[in-house]
Parts: sequence; structure tokens; C-alpha cells
Amino acid sequence: MPAGSATSSAEPAQVHSFAPACRADARVLVLGSMPGAASLAAAQYYAHPRNAFWPIMGVLFGAGPALPYGERVARIAAAGVALWDVIARCRRPGSLDSAIAADSVVANDFAALFAACPHIRHVFFNGGAAEAAFRRHVRLPPGLPALRLVRLPSTSPAHAARSFDAKLAAWQVVREAAAPARPLAA
Repeated sequence: MPAGSATSSAEPAQVHSFAPACRADARVLVLGSMPGAASLAAAQYYAHPRNAFWPIMGVLFGAGPALPYGERVARIAAAGVALWDVIARCRRPGSLDSAIAADSVVANDFAALFAACPHIRHVFFNGGAAEAAFRRHVRLPPGLPALRLVRLPSTSPAHAARSFDAKLAAWQVVREAAAPARPLAA
């Protein structure tokens, strides 16, 4: 079954996340829980038009929603940012994280991701559901360098308690973490 597809049956649909959007030189990983219905239908991360993710990436990295999707992904990848989801597949009707059938969750292969992207030192969770899923379902490989794990406010339109400006202020840490290390002056 192709990534991002869903099956139809009497029980909640089985949904599958996307492949990671990353380059080997990524320094930062932004994790969602599982793409919503709009994202699955468009086969694009954060495709819902009211999701604040791409407007925030526009301010931080020049990867705003006015650009074609491929160019947005390329710009954040060039800045050292990788995108993925914690969950590889699960059963979920609709888009809400709260609707995910807990017994159906299968995590993505983080050992393979960290082997392919060995420079990642910061993991940012796009909301509490992504963080909870990661902490519950992911076992990091032994010998992995220390990771800084940080929960950020969700960019989802379902989480409208914070203004765009408040979310943007919190997400500034992604740009700071993605910045290349500067050599020490001699």
C-alpha cells in the first residue's frame, strides 16, 4: 500500500505516514504525530491551509506557503531541518490525534533515520501528541549522541489557544538550533 494511503472498512481507517523529508546533513528534526486528512490527500506535510507550520517556516527560513511545496521542503532541508512523523501507521478516523487507536500505533524507524542523518542533535515535537507518541513508542538506538528533545506548541488549526505570533516566538528555537556551528576564532 502506498505511503499516505488509507483503507476503507468498518473500523477506523489504517493510515500511513510519509517518508522523512531530510538530507544527510540535517541538524534538526521536526516531528509531527501522523499527517492529517488534508496532508494525506495532498501527499504533503502540513497541507491544511489553516495549519501555521508553513507560515512559520516562511518567517524562519523563507519557506512560506506561497512557494511550491517542493521548494518549501528544499529550503528547510538546505537550512538543516528534517521533517517526519513519529507514527509510521495507525488506525484513525479523520485527522485528530485524539482519534488514533492507541493499540494500532507503529512507530517509524528512528534508528535508520539517525544513522542516515548523524548530525541531528535537536528534536522538536510539533505539539504534545507528537511528544507523547515519541516517548511511548520510540526506543532510541544505543550509542546515539545526546539529543535535545523539545515540545513546541502545535501548529495545527485544532490548537488555536495560542496566537500565530506566540507560536512563531516559540518556534524561533528551530532556526537557532538549525544554524551551522561557527568555528571558534583563533
